[in-house]
Amino acid sequence: MDNSILIRGGRVIDPKNGVDAVLDVLVRDGKIAQVGEGLQAEGVQVLDAAGRVVAPGFIDMHCHLRDPGQEYKEDIVSGTRAAARGGFTGVCCMPNTHPVNDCAAVTRYILEKAQTQGSGVHVYPVGAVSKGLEGKEMAEIGRMKQAGIIAISDDGRPVTNSNLLRLAMQYADHFGVFIMSHSEDKSLVGDGVMNEGFISTKLGLPGITRAAEEVMIARDILVAEAEGKRIHLCHLSTKGGVQLVREAKARGVRVTAETTPHYIGATDDWVIGYDSNCRVNPPLREEEDRLACIQGLVDGTLDAIATDHAPHHMDEKRVEFHIAASGISGFETAFCVSHTKLVRDGYMTLSQLIEKMSTNPARLLGVPGGELSVGAPADIVVLDPDREVTVDASQFVSRGHNTPFDGRTYYGAVCATIVGGRVIDRE
Repeated sequence: MDNSILIRGGRVIDPKNGVDAVLDVLVRDGKIAQVGEGLQAEGVQVLDAAGRVVAPGFIDMHCHLRDPGQEYKEDIVSGTRAAARGGFTGVCCMPNTHPVNDCAAVTRYILEKAQTQGSGVHVYPVGAVSKGLEGKEMAEIGRMKQAGIIAISDDGRPVTNSNLLRLAMQYADHFGVFIMSHSEDKSLVGDGVMNEGFISTKLGLPGITRAAEEVMIARDILVAEAEGKRIHLCHLSTKGGVQLVREAKARGVRVTAETTPHYIGATDDWVIGYDSNCRVNPPLREEEDRLACIQGLVDGTLDAIATDHAPHHMDEKRVEFHIAASGISGFETAFCVSHTKLVRDGYMTLSQLIEKMSTNPARLLGVPGGELSVGAPADIVVLDPDREVTVDASQFVSRGHNTPFDGRTYYGAVCATIVGGRVIDRE
């Protein structure tokens, strides 16, 4: 038996090529060799996909692998295993590590560890905009690009200095990368720990106004518009933010944007009971914001669903809400939450969801994947959309078990993840 795989009898969904039909997929030498009915091949591994969906593997535009420096939360080994468990064949890891990924040496470390110790999931490092994420001096964008970064971001912190953002856009464009912006006005956040509104008042917790996010979204858009450069906005959570992007796209600004499963799957009333697993940045918003994010995905205002996977040690979460670390461990719940809240609830088709989690991220990042074309890399996910899944954080592959979805029931299971023709995770 060679290293080929015949994935037989699955519902093949390939949004890029407009395919949605029961077909076989033959993989040889790490690439897709054939897609069609009744394929035959001697001496190959057969994966029976009857009753399941075969799709291009998910690509996460935004995650935190915590490596180097915070391996007690997560490392490249555990993080890429968790990504594979969630159906991701590629992930973009943000630079807020220790040391910060603001130089070629750290970029090379991430790539070398991913290649030698990772699960096989493609890891695409994102370099810092500024040295040390301090927002003062531009990082070595060109050298990081040579080492292998795919974009730049100070994620975890905003680029407060608008002129630095402007110059970074120019440099990024020159080197063939783009900025992924964490849009947040820290002065408007103040000591806030959750969305400002009825629930924050009821709980006696300091709130964060939506304007803290929207003011910086507007600033980012205006600078990109003035420069004619590209910008990608991370983790949108508000109705106003979605509308700002919608209006900017209508007038031709080169802006793209993402939201996350937790902004379409949870609201600030989940904080009732002071569950610190619900502390995230930006905070969980209200129902009108959740619905606006969904509408933004449906009408194309929001281009992608990214996890913002942010694992933490339980000692950083099992504390009072106002001192808990912000973030949700998101790889292993991304599909079931998104599928339930978007497809099962009737807002979009499964093909459209796969487009937001796979096809569009590949296109925006300019990386292989996101399609099942003959000759394309065999980066594939096999799904059971109808299977009931009760989230059990204690069984996560990720070191971070911090999720507000623990114990809740959704629909949609990842059955197998294939990267480069190799099965790297299978139930």
